[in-house]
Amino acid sequence: TQDTDNVLGCFDRVVVTGTLTEVAYPDALAGVLHREGIRCFDIGQFAEPLRLRIRDNALAQAQAAGVEVQYLAKSKGVRKEALIEQVLARRGRQPGLVHVLSVMESCTTFKPWHDKTTGKTGLKLAPGKCATYYFYLMDEELGLLYVRVPTWLPCRLQIYFNAHHWLARQLQREGIAFRMEDNAFVECADWKRAQELAQGFAVARWEKKFHELAARFCPVVEKFTHGYHWSVMQVEYALDVVFAKRERLAPLYERLSREAVLTVRVPDMARFWDKRFSPEAQAGSDFKTLVEGTRIKHVLGRQSLKMYDKGRVLRIEATSNDITFFRHHRKVVSRDGQEEYKLAALKKSIYSLTDVVGILAAVCERYLDFLGTLADDTAQRHDLDRISRTVRDQQHRTWRGFNLFHKEDLHVLLAVLRGEFLIHGLSNRRLRAVLPDKTAGQIGRILQRLRNHGLLKKVGGTYRYYLSELGRRLLVAARRVTEHVILPALHPQPA
Repeated sequence: TQDTDNVLGCFDRVVVTGTLTEVAYPDALAGVLHREGIRCFDIGQFAEPLRLRIRDNALAQAQAAGVEVQYLAKSKGVRKEALIEQVLARRGRQPGLVHVLSVMESCTTFKPWHDKTTGKTGLKLAPGKCATYYFYLMDEELGLLYVRVPTWLPCRLQIYFNAHHWLARQLQREGIAFRMEDNAFVECADWKRAQELAQGFAVARWEKKFHELAARFCPVVEKFTHGYHWSVMQVEYALDVVFAKRERLAPLYERLSREAVLTVRVPDMARFWDKRFSPEAQAGSDFKTLVEGTRIKHVLGRQSLKMYDKGRVLRIEATSNDITFFRHHRKVVSRDGQEEYKLAALKKSIYSLTDVVGILAAVCERYLDFLGTLADDTAQRHDLDRISRTVRDQQHRTWRGFNLFHKEDLHVLLAVLRGEFLIHGLSNRRLRAVLPDKTAGQIGRILQRLRNHGLLKKVGGTYRYYLSELGRRLLVAARRVTEHVILPALHPQPA
C-alpha cells in the first residue's frame, strides 16, 4: 500500500443497445414484409421462425457450455447479479458462458392496424411481452458481461459490461500488478499507466466484440444485411480517490456526505453538468444506506451524480441515461444535404463515448472541487468531543465534561465569559461575586474542571486564570446558540 492517495478515473457501468435498422420502426418492417409477400396482419409468419431460431440457439449454447437455462417465473424483485455471483462462486471466473436466464419481460413490439376509411393497412409500435434470454459470460477482454436477447421483433439487443474489469485485463496484459475490491482498484504498481489505459479505449474494438456477441447469441442477424447498429443506453464514469487506510476515509466521508446533502442546490447541480440553471429542471438529492455503506445521489433530469465510500475508495460517479443531454461542435447535415460545423447534441452512437469520457470526467472533477470548498470541521468536532467527555487528571481523579444544554453548566460557562474577566483575568474570589450561590470550594472545583478540559490556563505564580483559545471559541458559541437559536425556537408561536 502506498503512503500517498491516488486517483483513477474510468468508465464503470456501460450499457449499449443493438438495433436492427431494417426492422427498427414500423414502416421499415412493413417494407420487409411486403418484399417477403407477407401481409401486416400475418406478421407472425415472419416473426415466429425467428423466435424459434433464437430459442433453439439459446438451448444449444447452454448445452455446449454445460450450463442449464434457468427460467425465472417472476423477475421483479430478483437480483440477477446475486444469482450470477452464486454461480461464479461454484464454477470460478475462467472465461466462458457462465449462466443463461429465461424471463418473460415487457418489450416494445409491432401491432398491425387497418383504417376502413382509407383502406390503408400498416404497423405501429405497441407494448407487449416476450420471452427474453440473458446470456452471462466471462469474456477474455471485457470481463463479466451479459447479452439480453428478446425473442420477438424488433429483437433489440442489450449488452452490459463494467469497464473496470476491462481495465483489469489491460493491466494484466502489460504485467502491471494490481489489487481490486469489488469493482474498484485499491492497489496498483503504476497508477499513471492505469489512467492512460483507462482513457485509451478503442471503440472500434468494442464494436467488433458487440458484433461477435450478436452473431453468437442472436443468429437471426444473418437474415438482415445491415446487421446491428450500436448506441449508448447508459454510461457511468467513476472517479476514485484511493486512500492508504480506511480509517483516513471514514471521518472525511461522513463529513462530506452530510455537508453535500445539505448544501448542494439545483444551481450547483446544473453547474456540475456545465448547464445553465433552469427553474423547471427536475432535480433533487437523497441519502441512502446500502449494504456496503451509504450513498448520496444528486439527480438532474436523466443525469445523476453519486458519491459513496467503498472501503478505502471515495468514489464520485457520474451517470448519463441520455448522452444527447450534452452538446459539442460537430458536423451537422441538414435535410437538404448541406453540411456545417455547429454546436449540436451528442449522437447516441457508441463512437460518442470518446467525447463522453472527457465530459463525465469534468463533471466528477467539478463535484470534487466543490467538496473541497466545504468547511473542514474535523478539528472542531475533536474539540467538542474533548470538552464534553469525562477526563482524568494526574492523580487519576475524574472530571465530568460540559454539557451546553445543561442549565448549571451553561450558567457557569456564560459567567466565565463576562467581559471583565477577559481583561483582568478571573480568580476564585472574582468568580464568587458572579456566582454567589457557590462556595469557595465549589468555585475551586469549577476552575479545576475548566482547566482539565483545556478551557482555562493559569498565569504562573498567581491565582489568576484566562480563557484559552478553545475556551473562548466554545463559550462564544454557547452564548450564540443559546440566545439566537434555542431561546427563539422555544418562544411560543402566535396561533
